[in-house]
Amino acid sequence: MKQIVKRILYIICALLISPLTLICLMLGVVLNKDAVFTSFSQFLSLLPGKLSVYLRAGFYRFTLTSCSPDAVVSFLVLLSQRDTDIAKGVYIGPQCNIGKCSIGKNTLIGSGVHVMSGKGQHSFDDLFVPIKDQSGTFEKINIGQNCWIGNGAMIMANIGENSVIGAGSVIINDIPPYSIAAGNPARVIKSRC
Repeated sequence: MKQIVKRILYIICALLISPLTLICLMLGVVLNKDAVFTSFSQFLSLLPGKLSVYLRAGFYRFTLTSCSPDAVVSFLVLLSQRDTDIAKGVYIGPQCNIGKCSIGKNTLIGSGVHVMSGKGQHSFDDLFVPIKDQSGTFEKINIGQNCWIGNGAMIMANIGENSVIGAGSVIINDIPPYSIAAGNPARVIKSRC
């Protein structure tokens, strides 16, 4: 019964948020899609309470590459790239910044986590060009299913399934599946196998 009520609430919220979803999609046709999307994400992140979780899920379901209706995107979470996948059972804690990524099923992301779009977002090789004007490359980061990422971690590389990342860790190299990693830069300290 609880699942049915949640499903009905999600549908109602998706319908309520649909005008905003349509405006975002239409503006994305004539303007930079990611810039428009980021603006709407910032606005929606300011809505507090449980009902807003359903409103955000309804919006992200139709604006991201994919987003499960039961995903929890908490208060003050900013998503910056539309090329993002959020699977079933994902929880994203308050005050996270989520870039271009794929988050696997049943993954928990603590508060204040930053998922960057790879390590090469900014180039700084040319000393005669301001860093802000130098190009960079965006990479889609993969976070496997059933992972737990502690508060304040910074993710710039892939994380294998069933892994645990310590709070405040900085991930600059891929983490293999079933690992416990921590530190700055993070290293594997134990296997969960």
